[in-house]
Amino acid sequence: MVNHRFPHSAISTLTLSSSAISITFCIVLALSFLVTHSHSSHHTDANGGVAHGLESTRRPVLALKTDPLKPRLDQICKQADDHRSLALLYASYARKVKLESSKLVRVFAELSRNFIALMNKPKYRPLFGNDLSHVDESVLRQLEKEVKERIKTTRQVIGDAKESFDNQLKIQKLKDTIFSVNEQLTKAKKQGAFSSLIAAKSISKGLHCLSMRLMEERIAHPEKYSDEGKPTPPEVQDPNLYHYALFSDNVLAASVVVNSAMKNAKEPHKHVFHVVTDKMNLGAMQVMFKLKDYSGAHIEVKAVEDYKFLNSSYVPVLRQLESANLQRFYFENKLENATKDTTNMKFRNPKYLSILNHLRFYLPEMYPKLHKILFLDDDIVVQKDLTGLWKIDMDGKVNGAVETCFGSFHRYAQYMNFSHPLIREKFSPKACAWAYGMNFFDLDAWRRTKCTEEYHYWQNLNENRTLWKLGTLPPGLITYYSTTKPLDKSWHVLGLGYNPSIDMDEIKNAAVVHFNGNMKPWLDIALSQFKPLWTKYVDYELEFVRACNFDF
Repeated sequence: MVNHRFPHSAISTLTLSSSAISITFCIVLALSFLVTHSHSSHHTDANGGVAHGLESTRRPVLALKTDPLKPRLDQICKQADDHRSLALLYASYARKVKLESSKLVRVFAELSRNFIALMNKPKYRPLFGNDLSHVDESVLRQLEKEVKERIKTTRQVIGDAKESFDNQLKIQKLKDTIFSVNEQLTKAKKQGAFSSLIAAKSISKGLHCLSMRLMEERIAHPEKYSDEGKPTPPEVQDPNLYHYALFSDNVLAASVVVNSAMKNAKEPHKHVFHVVTDKMNLGAMQVMFKLKDYSGAHIEVKAVEDYKFLNSSYVPVLRQLESANLQRFYFENKLENATKDTTNMKFRNPKYLSILNHLRFYLPEMYPKLHKILFLDDDIVVQKDLTGLWKIDMDGKVNGAVETCFGSFHRYAQYMNFSHPLIREKFSPKACAWAYGMNFFDLDAWRRTKCTEEYHYWQNLNENRTLWKLGTLPPGLITYYSTTKPLDKSWHVLGLGYNPSIDMDEIKNAAVVHFNGNMKPWLDIALSQFKPLWTKYVDYELEFVRACNFDF
């Protein structure tokens, strides 16, 4: 519907007027902008230079309220303050745990002071004052640069010191260190075991010299030392005398055993020594025990080969020693091969290849007329009269020996494979072990209980070393499992060949001391504190001993 109060011409006039006003306003606004731009573009500074307005480094305080430099300054200050506080926090924790003699405390405290010193520099003070009329962007940039450098340093120090504060990291590092040290220790043990094995196998120059000189004497005067064709002295088979069994291929060691026993015996002429060696050392051994009378003791020297019943058809260990498998086990002497099983390294000693080491299981057959005999190793020294052993009531037992167990050590479980059903069924893993070296045997009880047959049975079963590793102690523990009589520990003190911490009073009170282990008293590797116990029984007055220049 048309409004008749306003004519059409009036409406047109009003529209034109509005358009004109709009155009005029735009023109005025454009001119104003041009004038302002021209004024700012040609502003001359105090030095007469022309400064471009959009690149000006001076900002009026009113413009600062909305200018991005203010938040930027705040951000820089916040970052600096945060890292200063972080440094103080780490310094406080370092003080608490006393790390590295407070070295880190000083480092972090210094970092914190650096942030404070930076903010207090004269050139940066205007940025933090009340008068914020102008902010110099170049100064701000310099501040930002220095703050970033200090932040970078702080983070680097914190990163380097992190392991000192991170318990999990410290634990892991400690575990890695322990693992590395254990690896080195295992390697050192293997090398040490191998070196010790080589040393134990070796024959010193003096021992070799003595054997050669004695053998030379035997060849030069056969009639003087040979027992061939002579009747056996009755004392050798007299059961009323004190009999000893000594099996050795070491001439000097055997002489020390006999010499020490007779020097401490009350009635030496009642003692009989049965010395058995191999064919190679028989001549030297015969000469050695004919050079002096050993206080009147009776000494029989024989070779293993003189006992004809000891052959591979009767003796299981002789048959087993002929196998290529066992020969390879013993003679595999390269370090990488010989140290595969360090716990049983000692069983690679070549003495286990010798039948001399297994003669102890045939005593009743070797000495059929005897009732009792004392078995001695060649690495022992006798310090007291031993005749008291013959007075002990054996209670029907076969083997009189000193037990070596204490706590969980030296139990049967350490010598046998209890994962094997036969071992597990017949023996207790907690049974107490005893020592070879000085063993008193009741040969009549031995014959009654058929111990040799028992030994053969188990030795045949162990041809592949599945029941125990090599050596004579495990089969001895098995053979005399229920027939061993424990002796007082003062009769036999062990460990002088490997344990330097044995009490000297214990050694002094012992009837027999035993240099079991690789550090034999005739070797250079012997324990020096115990060596005189052995060397004082060496016959230095003998010409052959003096000629070989033993350095004891």
